[in-house]
Amino acid sequence: MLPFKTLLKIDKSNPEAVFKQLASQLVLLIQKGTLMPDMQLPSTRLLAADLGLHRKTIMAAYNDLITEDWIISKERKEYRVSTLLPIIKPRSYADKAKSSYKAKSAVSFDKLEYVPSLTKISANYKVIVNDGFPDVSIFPIERVSAEYRRLLTLQHLKTASASLNIDGCPVFKDALSIFLNDTRGLNIEPDNLMVTRGAQMAIYIAASMIIKPGDKVLVTTPSYFLADAVFRQLGAELITIPMDDDGADVDAIAEALQYNKVKLLYIIPHHHHPTTVTLSSPRRTRLLEIINAHQLTVIEDDYDYDFQYQYSPYLPLASGAHGGNVIYIGSLTKVLGPNFRIGYMISTPDFLRSAIKLKTLIDMRGDVLMEEIIASLMQSGEFSRFIMKANKLYRHRCNYAANLLTNELAHLVEFKKPQGGMALWLKFNEKYQLAHIIKKSAGLGLQFTGRGYFKGKDLTYDAIRFGFAAMNEQEIEFAVDILKKITR
Repeated sequence: MLPFKTLLKIDKSNPEAVFKQLASQLVLLIQKGTLMPDMQLPSTRLLAADLGLHRKTIMAAYNDLITEDWIISKERKEYRVSTLLPIIKPRSYADKAKSSYKAKSAVSFDKLEYVPSLTKISANYKVIVNDGFPDVSIFPIERVSAEYRRLLTLQHLKTASASLNIDGCPVFKDALSIFLNDTRGLNIEPDNLMVTRGAQMAIYIAASMIIKPGDKVLVTTPSYFLADAVFRQLGAELITIPMDDDGADVDAIAEALQYNKVKLLYIIPHHHHPTTVTLSSPRRTRLLEIINAHQLTVIEDDYDYDFQYQYSPYLPLASGAHGGNVIYIGSLTKVLGPNFRIGYMISTPDFLRSAIKLKTLIDMRGDVLMEEIIASLMQSGEFSRFIMKANKLYRHRCNYAANLLTNELAHLVEFKKPQGGMALWLKFNEKYQLAHIIKKSAGLGLQFTGRGYFKGKDLTYDAIRFGFAAMNEQEIEFAVDILKKITR
């Protein structure tokens, strides 16, 4: 007889029923080949005594396995592993067939050369400096878990699965439109809003509906690299607009429109990615005038508007009089964390009807349960309170990182503290090569996962985003210390 007492480990602190745990572990032993077909199992009385469980618990586990055809019972006197296990065993077309996927593909395909590969995280990191993401350690786990438990009923799952709300579940759209009106002054209805899996999907859908090969698109330099990749992949020609401490050069936008037939302007007025600069009030006013005068189509990417470190932040361009020319895109991922991919697009109802059709080809349904949970948090006011808490923490970390970098790394980097957001834009002294620093840092346990921007055609310096929001004070100190050691 096998040593079932050591093979089967029951965790009574586990919320899963004991008989379910037992049944699952017996299936695993069968799948591994520890229990072979037609092998006799211990009687319910014997196994109960061996494991210190009630006999009825063993019977419940065995009955589950009989129902699923893993074991058979002979007049409830003897239990054996089934000889006809519920395991699919496909037949091969040839003996000892070799894999057809080891060589290069014979298929003609687009290699997506415009799309850069993202940084892979090494196994040896101690601290990660990301591109500017929130701290998941402050995520309201207990509250969200309670909402999941409330929603995970059979009746609710049946109701939710029966509805195909490709543009987002109605209760979430209602709550989100109210939240955006209150915080951004947008004055929208739920019909003006479509929910997406993160802002990146919204950018792709909007751009795909507007851009045709050969069209000209205005972007800043530098710009959010994955948005640029979308435009290039769609066949657009990019015209670059310079940046300074007041944001995008609006006069350069006006000049570009005089000499080019421009299809789209892509702009990030708040906490510009990657430079973190906020577009000044006079330039916003001037840009709205240009948009209306030229009937210019604009994608306004407002990925982290919720994190403002001043008391009177500028409202988005989309809140002004733009005649429906501004497509506003945002994300709740920057509030909740990268594990929760929820973004949104705001536009006119006719534009969104077509956007929903395009989304159908990519993703027929979003994260319905998470949308309902966030709606509940918004309706109770807890979502806004969480943002206030996070804002206070990230403001402190911004100041802490800025002071430490100024005091310890003045020889290496320069930066301007942003008005909000989750990252600092570090420009490196030309004496030090950023690529070399990134490589050396990784070897010492510090990994940069954001994209490096290197001196070349459009930049006269090396730079990278230093995401401070997800790091505590000790981690910020570690990162600065490593950079100091490398460049000492």
